[in-house]
Amino acid sequence: MTTTALYDIPGPRTRARHRLYGLIGAVAICAVIAWIVSLLFATGQFAAAKWAPFTYKGIQELLLTGLGNTLRAFGFAAVLSLALGGVLAVGRLSVHRPVRWVSTLVVEFFRAMPVLVMIFFIYVALKVAPLPALVAGLTLYNGSVLAEVFRSGINSVERGQGEAAYALGMLKTQVMTHVLVPQAVRAMLPAVISQLVVALKDTSLGFLITYEEFLHAGKLIASNLDYDLPFIPVVMIISPIYIGMCMLLSWLANWVAKRQRRNPKVETAEVAPPEPGTLLPGMQQAPHG
Repeated sequence: MTTTALYDIPGPRTRARHRLYGLIGAVAICAVIAWIVSLLFATGQFAAAKWAPFTYKGIQELLLTGLGNTLRAFGFAAVLSLALGGVLAVGRLSVHRPVRWVSTLVVEFFRAMPVLVMIFFIYVALKVAPLPALVAGLTLYNGSVLAEVFRSGINSVERGQGEAAYALGMLKTQVMTHVLVPQAVRAMLPAVISQLVVALKDTSLGFLITYEEFLHAGKLIASNLDYDLPFIPVVMIISPIYIGMCMLLSWLANWVAKRQRRNPKVETAEVAPPEPGTLLPGMQQAPHG
């Protein structure tokens, strides 16, 4: 039987046992889902009266407006977080000690500060409008986290890469933009996308400062007594949309990673076999054979 460096390849009995475990797990998951669905039916969550509001044009427009506001806040926060993270990462990698200290202080402070506290402080104390307050809070927190992601990704590149670039006479900016960052992108991409997913989900905090985003729209529908409090139906509609947007971000990250691997600039180039070069004066080529 062939083996690998980490474990032995399972034999027929082990594979059969694993299939049995998988079957038992699948049956257990289906049983839990069936139990939850039966509870929803028992409590009348699928009654027509609870789902009728979603057929009204006004309710549909309210949800679409909330979804658009969520995407708007996420778009601003994502772009600004990436920019802030890049600036803070450069500051933390700076050779100037005061710049490095200030950048480290900013990163550690906003990473430790709860997002909701920052949003409320900006909205209440600074009297900022709901959208800028939400975007500012998300930017400060996620930008600080992304700064550490960028710094770790750049430091993960082999040290000899930067030293070789400096030996060729490249400036530090050229080394960062042409040597270190392109190689670090692959290592950073999963963590960057994960943090953007966090930013997307945290846009739901906007309803606490009366920003009319997607969750705020669902709250308005669920708390309306005229619709018989369709709380669970609202959750069943909003949750898959949030999950779908997060999955779309993950798919986008995988697509970018695959496209980068196919980029001829990062592919391994074939090197021609060595051939005899020009001989120096007074030297003779050795006979073949």
